[in-house]
Amino acid sequence: MGKRKKEEKGKLDHGNGQPHCPSTTLESTLPSSFEPSEVLSEVSPAQQCFNVTNGGSQKKGRGASSGKSKDDNVVLNAKEKRQNNYENVEDSIGRKRPKRGAACSNFKEKSIKISEKSSIVETRRERIVEDEKIAVALTQIGPEEDTPCRKLLDFILHDAEGNAQPFEMSEIDDLFITALVMPIDDNLEKEKEKGVKCESFGRIESWAISGYDEGFPVVWISTEIADYECVKPASSYKRFYDHFCEKARICVEVYQKLASSARGNPDLRLEELLAGVVRSMSGSKSFYSGLTGRDFVISLGDFIYNQLIGLDETSKKNDVNFATMPALIALRDECRSRTDFSKLPPKVSGTNLKINETKQSQTVEDDDEKLARLLQEEENWKSMKQQRTRQSASQKNVYIKISEAEIANDYPLPAYYKPSMEEMDEFIFFESDADLYYADLPRRILNNWSLYNSDSRLISLELLPMKPCAEIDVTIFGSGNMKEDDGTGFCHETEPAQSSSNPSASVDSDGVPIYLSAVKEWMIEFGSSMIFISIRTDVAWYRLGKPAKQYIPWYEPVLKIARLAISIITLLKEQSRVSKLSFADVIRKVSEFDKNHPAFISSNLALVERYVVVHGQIILQQFSEFPDEKIRKCAFVTGLSDKMQEMRHTKLLMKKKFVVQKEENLNPSAAMRPVLSKRNVMRATTTGLINRIWGDYYLNYFPDESKEGDAHENKEQEPEEEQEEYEEEDGEENVLNEEDNMLKPRSSTRSCMTKSRHGEVLWKGEHTGKTGSGEAIYRSAYVHGDQLAVGGAAMIGTDESEEATAIVFLEYMFEKQDGMKMAHGRIMRKGLETILGNAANEREVFLTNDCMDIELDAVKESVTVDIRLRSWGHKHRVSYSNADKISRERAEERKKKGLPMEYYCKSLYWPERGAFFTLPFDSMGLGNGSCSSCRQREMLEDQFTMNSITSFSYKKTEYSVDDYVYIRPHSFGTEKDEDRGTFKGGRNVGLKPYIVCHLLGVKVHKGKTPTPESTSVKVRRFYRPEDVSSAKAYSSDVREVYYSEDVAHVPIEAIEGKCEVRKKTDLPNLELPLISDHIFFCEYLYDAAKESVKKLPANVNFMSVNHQKSPDLSSRKRKGKEKCEGESDDSDKRKNLPLENRLATLDIFSGCGGLSEGLQHSGVSLTKWAIEYERPAGEAFSQNHPDTYMFIDNCNVILRAIMEKCGDVDDCISTAEAAKLAAELTEEKLNNLPLPGQVDFINGGPPCQGFSGMNRFNQGTWSKVQCEMILGFLSFAEYFRPRFFLLENVRTFVSFNKGQTFRLTVASLLEMGYQVRFGILDAGAYGVSQSRKRAFVWAAAPEEKLPEWPEPMHVFAGPELKISLSSDMYYSAVRSTAGGAPFRSITVRDTIGDLPPVENGASKLTIEYDGDPVSWFQKQIRGRSLVLNDHISKEMNELNLIRCQRIPKRPGADWHDLPDEKVKLSTGQMVDLIPWCLPNTAKRHNQWKGLFGRLDWEGNFPTSITDPQPMGKVGMCFHPEQDRILTVRECARSQGFPDSYQFCGNIQNKHRQIGNAVPPPLAYALGRKLKEAVDSTLPAAK
Repeated sequence: MGKRKKEEKGKLDHGNGQPHCPSTTLESTLPSSFEPSEVLSEVSPAQQCFNVTNGGSQKKGRGASSGKSKDDNVVLNAKEKRQNNYENVEDSIGRKRPKRGAACSNFKEKSIKISEKSSIVETRRERIVEDEKIAVALTQIGPEEDTPCRKLLDFILHDAEGNAQPFEMSEIDDLFITALVMPIDDNLEKEKEKGVKCESFGRIESWAISGYDEGFPVVWISTEIADYECVKPASSYKRFYDHFCEKARICVEVYQKLASSARGNPDLRLEELLAGVVRSMSGSKSFYSGLTGRDFVISLGDFIYNQLIGLDETSKKNDVNFATMPALIALRDECRSRTDFSKLPPKVSGTNLKINETKQSQTVEDDDEKLARLLQEEENWKSMKQQRTRQSASQKNVYIKISEAEIANDYPLPAYYKPSMEEMDEFIFFESDADLYYADLPRRILNNWSLYNSDSRLISLELLPMKPCAEIDVTIFGSGNMKEDDGTGFCHETEPAQSSSNPSASVDSDGVPIYLSAVKEWMIEFGSSMIFISIRTDVAWYRLGKPAKQYIPWYEPVLKIARLAISIITLLKEQSRVSKLSFADVIRKVSEFDKNHPAFISSNLALVERYVVVHGQIILQQFSEFPDEKIRKCAFVTGLSDKMQEMRHTKLLMKKKFVVQKEENLNPSAAMRPVLSKRNVMRATTTGLINRIWGDYYLNYFPDESKEGDAHENKEQEPEEEQEEYEEEDGEENVLNEEDNMLKPRSSTRSCMTKSRHGEVLWKGEHTGKTGSGEAIYRSAYVHGDQLAVGGAAMIGTDESEEATAIVFLEYMFEKQDGMKMAHGRIMRKGLETILGNAANEREVFLTNDCMDIELDAVKESVTVDIRLRSWGHKHRVSYSNADKISRERAEERKKKGLPMEYYCKSLYWPERGAFFTLPFDSMGLGNGSCSSCRQREMLEDQFTMNSITSFSYKKTEYSVDDYVYIRPHSFGTEKDEDRGTFKGGRNVGLKPYIVCHLLGVKVHKGKTPTPESTSVKVRRFYRPEDVSSAKAYSSDVREVYYSEDVAHVPIEAIEGKCEVRKKTDLPNLELPLISDHIFFCEYLYDAAKESVKKLPANVNFMSVNHQKSPDLSSRKRKGKEKCEGESDDSDKRKNLPLENRLATLDIFSGCGGLSEGLQHSGVSLTKWAIEYERPAGEAFSQNHPDTYMFIDNCNVILRAIMEKCGDVDDCISTAEAAKLAAELTEEKLNNLPLPGQVDFINGGPPCQGFSGMNRFNQGTWSKVQCEMILGFLSFAEYFRPRFFLLENVRTFVSFNKGQTFRLTVASLLEMGYQVRFGILDAGAYGVSQSRKRAFVWAAAPEEKLPEWPEPMHVFAGPELKISLSSDMYYSAVRSTAGGAPFRSITVRDTIGDLPPVENGASKLTIEYDGDPVSWFQKQIRGRSLVLNDHISKEMNELNLIRCQRIPKRPGADWHDLPDEKVKLSTGQMVDLIPWCLPNTAKRHNQWKGLFGRLDWEGNFPTSITDPQPMGKVGMCFHPEQDRILTVRECARSQGFPDSYQFCGNIQNKHRQIGNAVPPPLAYALGRKLKEAVDSTLPAAK
């Protein structure tokens, strides 16, 4: 775009007679001691002075940019005006200051202390600044040599009057920006608290478009201060911005079609170019395909031409000049020939767009022409959208009902469905949500299914309208086996003989048997070679897999009609002109089909026409969804519609888009089941305690349901434009329960602000000592007649409201110098105020570390709180259960009599650490003037101290000269930012680990107090192999570093912890590819200038700290960078510990043994017993753990047998079936049953189908909740009372069922007396090349130490994994390592690069290795294996194999890279290479990203699933270079299983075992922390 022709702006005049400010950099404009807390302070005019340049700089690869310069006699910049206002000087010719919203003027940001090991993610108010420079400075995350780059969220472009303006008006008028300014780091995009709101900054000097080579447009705008990437407009500005975004996308699409570097063809003709662009843009919500879209592209020809010719100057990749490309020139000329802007008026009424009349005449003409062009483009845009709306509205909103009598001859004689007693109501499995639209409902697979009416008579799906209709006279129900939609079992090939999903094939019985509520609509998604059929109820969409054998005759006609529609569409597409074929012509051609054709009906014309007409509605619906407008409006469609009208069928009015309103499930299968008492329908075996906790909850509470949904009943809602969401591509990467606006958590210490009652307060007894400040200490007092004592509790008011109260535990009492009688206490929170919510016992309170000073006169009353200390063990279960029963009965009596509630307390709630701990009895209520909470807070506040000129303490870690330290990766300023992948599996590319450095000296700036800001350290840098090349990194040990002569000074704040550098011979031995020690080795020297690596010279001596003493574990935060004291350096020693020193372990839901494998390698546990229901998985566990007694049985049966054997059958609540099967166990199994007292540790992962979104139960349905295995799992813990307990599950376990299941789990463990810790970890940060996020819950007996979370050791992309604690607080178990970690991420090449090549469908179970291992990971994972097992691959059919072969062998390639063409199969059939269903349903399915995807050698694996396939949930499953699906062994390696680990069953069983397993390296890391906890309580440790 051309720049505005104006004079260059000179120096600014502040209008006060003062000298002009000199030109200065951004950094120099800020105070030297600049702090974030000073953001909103007044800034002097001198600090605001800046230099103005002429126009904006043009960015490489962005094409032509729009820029402008400014005359200082025309208009004042908004910043200048603000500066003049400081001196109360008004410029008579100046423009008004841009309007702003109200801004906070007195807000000071408080620094937040982060606790050790974990962190509370705290609420922050939005930071607002007025100066752009300050906003840029506050969002800087590393050194910047060039113009700063930032991102803009929620932005609005507006004029000086505050009116929002279209994007390109910046070429004509002065536009300013109001936005949330964010760092350029992609990982911070969702963490809005990192951003700074800046209002009315700018002016906009230029704009540009980039992203041409990547295929995704990125829009930039530039001011004189910085360049900004436009990420997300404010919702109110979206309508302005969408137009420009569509133009930018079209520019990128044209580039992709023409540029050789993007595999385009520079020699395309204009018609070919337009057709290709329109086809590519057809998936856009805003773009209208067909002639209208083509005309719109032409109308932008001049704009496109100007943008692309700008690339001729900036891009070196193009071997053809855009300015001379025939198609591009033709597009420009066609655009100009259609529009003569000189004839358009310069102004349009009703707009706020103006042209400054004071400009030179030539400039006015140029601006008028620009304005006219912009207005014309806007009119074209509006016209296209209106035509799209009219087209949508013009479609018939009636559905012609199919007559059952007319189609009866195409179906078999009546038959009836026989329901199974195992079927469960689908409502059990889905959470009720009144705000879901049809398209947003969960999606599942339904196998072995049947459809029937209210009389249970089998019925055709064809009788139900394919769209929701206002009135229907048929109700269809269904039954089948439901499972996750992982891409299996729902694709029906159009050739039934070739289909693996043919209805006549073997029935898939996997899944949960359910019966459906009424089916409301159904749809067909199809391509030339496949058909997808889905049905919708009020709670979910179901893709139909294989029907039940009985129902096949009712399903085949529907498939046949779908195939017929596809065949007719194919016929029409083959015609040079679609209009050539009339309805009669199509009928004739269909009658000519060969008898073997899948859509053959008859050779009789009359019979064919009858068949087409009576089944016509299905055919019409398929045509209406076809993207080609010519097909949708062809003569055949018109003729068929007329024929159906002649049949005088009933017309049904189709509904508009509704919010789903769930109705009662009237399925007749429900009525056929016996009516049982809610308490008697018990599926899981439970103990009395677990049954009571969960049963009482679901009988008395319902999961909180929003009442707002009632207001929407029976209201039609118009479809709204969906707001674009800028989220990570993988749905798993979304942060749980995240909100942008939250309240800050309470301060650790505060004073009681309650109004005094001015009653009498008297001390009881003499004072017992003095506080540190000389105040007298007392142990007891009378307050308004009530006696209060240290160690007791009191009720006080709070400053929240008159009625609000809080319970305080009294630590000590004292009298102030002025005679005020005071107490110091710790807040005790009711369970409702903790993460437990309404799952807590109303009488239980929890001690916290929030403490406060209280005026005794403000105490409302004393409170009875029983501080409980109980003995531990299974022997005390019964006695404590009886005591609790008596206590509950007593509480009920008091409640009936209206007496005050009596509370009890047995746990400390510490939300900052995500845990409940045993009460600290030794430090509670000492009455000596000290408070342990206050001491802990003081320790946290001690962030930095200088100990000597050579040592200091920072974040609770001591550092000295000659230590080795971690430095943040971008602290040296010379690091090159690598392009990070935006596709699944590529987001780790470019992430860097910490820099290892040798601490050489400490320097405090002269005349300044030592602070982290005023103190720097001199360090010598050690390079890593990845700093040299990726090839060097691949072949080197991840622990290797290179000595260098590079020395630098870095701020103290850049230090991330301590490490060690040793000789290679001193490294600890490893058996699994997991590093838990911060130890490196060095043998080479690296010269960065020469980029050479050579042997370390003999004269180079660097200190090797082999036996440095580490601080005590309890005093270390340091993000886990030091080796634990007393920790063995040899993993063999840990593995070979005497078995009696290990925890005797019971692994429940053990699978193939991933969790046990890692825990046993850590040296902490010995799995003596395991329970697994699936035989192949159980056999695999036994093969790898032969010393473990494996029960391949239902855990409910095993628990029943154990309780019977111990004589506790009265406390066992189980089904009759469980009791029967327990009695039938063999004598061998009965003799090997684990018994209470024998088990130290129980671990396992209850089946996760329920918690991964598949098994949602409805409000209060206790009889259905009992089928959950979580109840049985908790019952094992309650009955055995082991020392330790570990629950593993999918990350959504914490949010499933609105968090109720998670909260009840924690509440159950607390009720047993356990300490509890919860968190979410990602296996990718612990040494595997896979993103796998899992929730964990630790429990430890009261006298044990609760295990900490293992420190993440590897760089891995992703945000902090948060758990919502309350409305204003989150908890993260560990930090995100996207910004740095001790070691680099493990890549796909590291993981599988040494494995020999195999073909599609490779089935040889044992083969030889093809060579030696190369990477560190490969050496660790191979171990001592001599042969390679299970390097076998699922076999793809011919078509999918061809597709795989055509997927480019480059990072991020997937189905989008397939050419749009047909291929010929071996059968002679011509089929589409691109499955039709993908591009034509992409809008509903996130563009089907990753399907048919190829892995990136330098990236990571997606989450391992139980059935890898290209059309599955995780479709990125192709080898980076070989044309096949990943093998079983490759998937096993991605999970961290050693090559010696064996799997059992067929290939599907093996994939399932791997996909369900806990990665052994992650389990090992957890085991190391458990071992630390166990060792800390041993006598020697004490």
